[in-house]
Amino acid sequence: MNSIHDTTKPAVKPSGDHPRPARLLDQVRERIRYKHYSIRTEQAYVYWVRLFVRHQGLRHPCEMGAAEVENFLRWLVSERAVAPSTHTQALSALLFLYREVLGMNLPWMTEIGRPKQRERVPAVLSRGEVARLLAAMDGVEGVEGDLARLLYGTGMRLMEALRLRVKDVGFERNEITVREGKGERTGA
Repeated sequence: MNSIHDTTKPAVKPSGDHPRPARLLDQVRERIRYKHYSIRTEQAYVYWVRLFVRHQGLRHPCEMGAAEVENFLRWLVSERAVAPSTHTQALSALLFLYREVLGMNLPWMTEIGRPKQRERVPAVLSRGEVARLLAAMDGVEGVEGDLARLLYGTGMRLMEALRLRVKDVGFERNEITVREGKGERTGA
């Protein structure tokens, strides 16, 4: 049975001749990195797979099926009171585990119900409200305000802005290059 514990050492048998199969969470990480998912997605998926396996008494996912997955998702909703988006993220992590890591495309995977998303009415600020908000954000040396104006003006995500380097800003062309952005988008 594969262990779910993290290790940074290579998995080698005591005999030293043949390496052990990679641990389950290492396999998950390796597959996520191969598919170029973000580090945040990797962290979330590893968390959900670990929690799923622990919730099922450290049984390997190959030994489990639809009943265990649905039981886990039901537990998340009833005991942990997770939001529909969190429920969907946990389900996506488990589907990734079975399809991409274990190579199992089972019929029950498509039948697992997804929660109904809450309907949200977007809150839109007027230009005056945005101007007052940005003016109020001028903190120590204005760094927070500058970051807020950059995010508002370009539509970048927070991590995209925080990863910017001097060479990513082209003042002559009025262009910002976003590296490692969500969906690998570039330009602004």
